[in-house]
Order: sequence, then C-alpha cells, then structure tokens
Amino acid sequence: MNFTFYILIVIAIIALFDVFFIVKQQNSAVVERFGKFTSIRQSGLQLKLPIIDRVAGKLSLRIQQLDVVVETKTKDDVFVKIKVSVQYLVLPEKVYDAFYKLDLPQDQITSYVFDVVRAEVPKLKLDYVFEKKDDIANAVKAELNDAMINYGYDIIKTLVTDIDPDPQVKEAMNQINAAERNKVAAQFEGDAQRILIVERAKAEAESKRLQGQGIADQRREIARGLEDSVKVLNNVDINSQEASALIVVTQHYDTLQSVGAESNSNLILLPNSPQAGSEMLNNMVASFTASNQIGEEMKRARKKNQNDDKV
Repeated sequence: MNFTFYILIVIAIIALFDVFFIVKQQNSAVVERFGKFTSIRQSGLQLKLPIIDRVAGKLSLRIQQLDVVVETKTKDDVFVKIKVSVQYLVLPEKVYDAFYKLDLPQDQITSYVFDVVRAEVPKLKLDYVFEKKDDIANAVKAELNDAMINYGYDIIKTLVTDIDPDPQVKEAMNQINAAERNKVAAQFEGDAQRILIVERAKAEAESKRLQGQGIADQRREIARGLEDSVKVLNNVDINSQEASALIVVTQHYDTLQSVGAESNSNLILLPNSPQAGSEMLNNMVASFTASNQIGEEMKRARKKNQNDDKV
C-alpha cells in the first residue's frame, strides 16, 4: 500500500514538472500532440498536457550569421576563394514554415550562395571582382530573399568579406604593383633631376650674365680711368703715345706688386730687370708710332679712293 502510494506521488511529481516548460526570450517553441502540430509558444512560462503534448523543437528569432567560402574562377581564368557572410533570421509569424517546410536551412542557404557566386564571378576579371564585390553581395541577397522568404527566413544582409586569389596570383599582383610604383617613383625622380638641372643651368646662365656685365662695367671704368689719366698727362706736355706707354708700364709694375702680395698665386714670368721698364716704354712708343703711321696711311688711301670715285 505504502509502496504504491510512493509510486503515485513520483508519477504526479513527474507529470507536474512535465506540465510546465520555459521558452527563452527571442525564441519560439513548437508543441505537438501525438506527433501533430498543436501550437507555437512564445517566450515565458508555458503549460502543456503531460505525456500527451511535447515540445517538438525551438527556433531562435535572433539574427544569425552563416559564413560560406566559395571557390570559383574569374573571367581571366584565376581561381579565387570568396567568403560570403549571410545574416538571416526566422520571421515570428512564419515559425511554422521555418520548422516544418525546410530541413537544414543552413545547407539550403549555402547551396544558393554557391549557385549565385559561381554564376556572377565568372563574368568578371579578377580586378573587377574586388571592385564589384557589393554587386555580388546584392545578387546573393536578392536570390536568397526570393527563395527563403517562402520558408519563413528573412535575409537581412549579405557581405563579401574576403576575396582570396591563388598565392601565386597574389605574388604576381604584388610584383606588378611594386613595379608600377617603382616606375612612378623613377618618373618623379627623373622630373626632379630635370628640374634641378634646368634651375642649375638658369642660375649658371644668370651668374655668367652678371659676371659678364661686371667685367664689362669694370673694363668701362678702366677705360674711363685711362682716358682721364691721358688727359692729365697731356696737360703736363706729355703726348698721347708717351702717356699710354707710361700707363702701361705703371700697370705692369702694379701687376708685379699684386702677384708678389698674393701667397697662393701661381708662377708668372714677367720682365722685371732695371732695363725692362725702359725697353717696354721704348717698345710701347715704337708700336704706338707705327700704328699711328699705319692709321694715317689708311686715311690717305681712303681719301684718295673717294676722290677717284667722284672723278
């Protein structure tokens, strides 16, 4: 009697615990009675008939993510691995369809991703795959939405999160990129060198121009000084030839003095004997006299030619 009583108490306790069940937040529970769908229960404390009813399963209503890696070939025959991240959720009003109409939803989503990626990527060259990754993601989302909405799944977002070409292709791309950058760097360096050469040539030309102008000004002032010196000497009854010779001799000794005062000057051989001054002066006077005679003869010859032309 007592044993039977204890058994009944245990059965009652088990039945009592079997009556209550809890559904967590953002989840839905599917309840069946003798294997037939009865109801969908939302979050909170729920009741069911013990032994008769059972919780067939629970579905999460939160956003889930499925990462799918697809290996395919581009238009320029390069194999790439493309990682597509699909974010999806179960619609609360379509829990029945999601639970009963579709088995292994992640496998179904994976199949659609493979189908769309392998249809879109072969249309593009490798460089355009990187540029058009958003278009690929949108194509996958559109295809999945059309297919999965009937099963109670809503595709929130699809993202192409990684594009991984073959290692040899990546190495070749890096080499091409490096070569292109080296080419640009060489062009910039060449432009910089050309600018430096042009500017250096301009600066040198300007320096030569200023130097020539300075030399011309110096010679002009020297000529004016000589002219003034000749005039002063003429005023003391020294003729032009003797004055010019005297100035030349004076410059000669000034030159010797300047060369001797400079410690780092090169060796210059000039006549410096006591007779050198008189010899130089005589030579100067003789050369000026000869040049004057030649000048007078040329004037007489030109005058004679002009008279002959008039006759």
